[in-house]
Amino acid sequence: MTSFAQNTLSVLKLLPRATLILMLLAAPVLAVPTMRTDAGSTIEAPALKKKGLGLVLLVSLQRG
Repeated sequence: MTSFAQNTLSVLKLLPRATLILMLLAAPVLAVPTMRTDAGSTIEAPALKKKGLGLVLLVSLQRG
């Protein structure tokens, strides 16, 4: 077998694996435009209740 044939055979063996890796890496990038078209897919966290600890923490840090 010539070196050209050996190189071609090794490339053909790696081609399916490289294609699979590229598909796995490209899937999230290609899925973003389809998710942005649907307005109902936004997940928002509930608003946090303010407990007023920021001022107490600020005053206690300044005194220490």
